Amino acid sequence: MYPLIERLLVFADSTGPGGGMQTALGLAYGAVVGFSLGLTGGGGSIFAVPLLVYGLGVRPREATGVSLAAVGATALVGGLRRLARGEIEVRTGLLFAVAGMIGAPGGTWLGSQLPDVLLLILFALLMVAVAVRMWVQAERRPADAQAIRATSGAVADAQGPSCRRDPSGKLHLTSRCFAVLLISGVVAGVLSGLFGVGGGFVIVPALVLVTGMGIHRAVATSLLVIALISTSGVASSIVAGRPLPLALAGLFLAGGIGGMEMGTLASRRLGGAGLQKLFASAMVAVAIFIVIKSLV
Repeated sequence: MYPLIERLLVFADSTGPGGGMQTALGLAYGAVVGFSLGLTGGGGSIFAVPLLVYGLGVRPREATGVSLAAVGATALVGGLRRLARGEIEVRTGLLFAVAGMIGAPGGTWLGSQLPDVLLLILFALLMVAVAVRMWVQAERRPADAQAIRATSGAVADAQGPSCRRDPSGKLHLTSRCFAVLLISGVVAGVLSGLFGVGGGFVIVPALVLVTGMGIHRAVATSLLVIALISTSGVASSIVAGRPLPLALAGLFLAGGIGGMEMGTLASRRLGGAGLQKLFASAMVAVAIFIVIKSLV
């Protein structure tokens, strides 16, 4: 702990007269990221990279590494706490994480083949599509925001999720459910590698729509997935020789832990349908920002 504190102090001093302001901004931006993770289980790295680049003047490549490190560590802290409370579906989360780590390298390669503007616009369109579906679901079928349970022996119909649950809420891991879950995880991993984000904005809707998981449980489970995928991303970044400012990552982490606590408390005060609408609204807002920055 002491080496980290020493690094934080060195970071504040090295920024000159405005060092205190830089430190405060680092903590504040980290709190925004943590609040997003605690509230929705996603969006952390979507906010982190713009805040680092435009708010603190960090180079994009360094911002990516700091974002993955801070978001992953913050998600891990929150995930462990929710795991202790029994809010995470470990088996489902691990399946998603493993599949995502398999798909991420493919997404990274694909991203290197696309122009930056096209990549960002596709990213924005994806966010809008997911947001619209989640909003419509919350508006027309608010009960779907809670876990979908089937009676004993029930089979998923064509309109419902691919996975079903028994009366106690336990997931039936049939061959169809396993295949759809694995494919969804790979797609989430590809999108994570393609757009350089943790992937919570894809993971949460996928868990809700594919497995019939309640939104609050999906948020908690996504933290486990984000932590694992981010760890892989940070390791790849270090192996590639990209610099990772540990002091700045520490500031983001410190602010993120506090922000996550506030986000978690806020999420408990919101119903499942209300939280889905809030999550969808945040994704649309970020998508609009991305399109404006890309085209102007």
